[in-house]
Amino acid sequence: MKKLLITGASGFLGWHLCELAKKEWDVYGTYFSHNLKIPGSKLVKVDVTNFAELKRVFQQIQPSAVIHTAALSQPNYCQTHQQESHSINVTASLNLAGLCADNSIPCVFTSTDLVFDGMKGYYQETDSVNPVNIYGEHKVMAEVGMLARYPQAAICRMPLMFGSATPTATSFLQSFIKTLQEGNVLKLFIDEFRTPVNGKTAAEGLLLALKKAEGIIHLGGKERISRYDLGGLLVEIFKIHAAKIEASQQKDVKMAAPRASDVSLDSSKAFELGYSPLSLREQLLSVSSEQ
Repeated sequence: MKKLLITGASGFLGWHLCELAKKEWDVYGTYFSHNLKIPGSKLVKVDVTNFAELKRVFQQIQPSAVIHTAALSQPNYCQTHQQESHSINVTASLNLAGLCADNSIPCVFTSTDLVFDGMKGYYQETDSVNPVNIYGEHKVMAEVGMLARYPQAAICRMPLMFGSATPTATSFLQSFIKTLQEGNVLKLFIDEFRTPVNGKTAAEGLLLALKKAEGIIHLGGKERISRYDLGGLLVEIFKIHAAKIEASQQKDVKMAAPRASDVSLDSSKAFELGYSPLSLREQLLSVSSEQ
């Protein structure tokens, strides 16, 4: 089996990717601070911001392909830790693209729907980017820099993701459900829209992109939904009786990072390649059955 190097294997998306990829790849995953065991995958501690370490790992493993999921992905944290964000989200990504180019191997990068300003919604790959926060800015810089170094790289813009907790990571789902089950009020935006998918679906999209995509591609779900309506769906599917959900607006909550309103993705290009997310209801039912 060919060797696939997955950075950020201890993260939510990286873990799901390792689980899925091991069916057809010899998987090597990198981690930095959260050591873990993923059956069927070989884990290696690497500081992706250290180019010498990255280069040494490439020489030791000699991967046939790379999927780069390692990132600082919390917009509020990135907004207040800009140098750290740039180092991981930009510099490390460009270095990986360079190593993949030098070795002429497929390279997939996980970008974000937050490269857009949220003024339009249903964004296509050809729409202009205009991020409203540092995290989005750094992902744009990574996209541009990676494609300049390696035009054959696949830049996958990811949506909001959810799913069961992994050994070292959670999605927003866990905190939502905990709040509701404890009888506390969960305030959710009625004016923020995404096209969410679960971790397994996102992983399927990335493996598809590895085989079939070059340049920018969107891997959103098929349904645009507000956080408030998503909360309502959660209450129904997870059967949380007496749940308290309260509608709020972005302007009601002060956060370090500005928020875009509607960054829903048009993923028609990926759908044509065979990316086929289930309905949001079906995906949530699948997650609930794993609890």
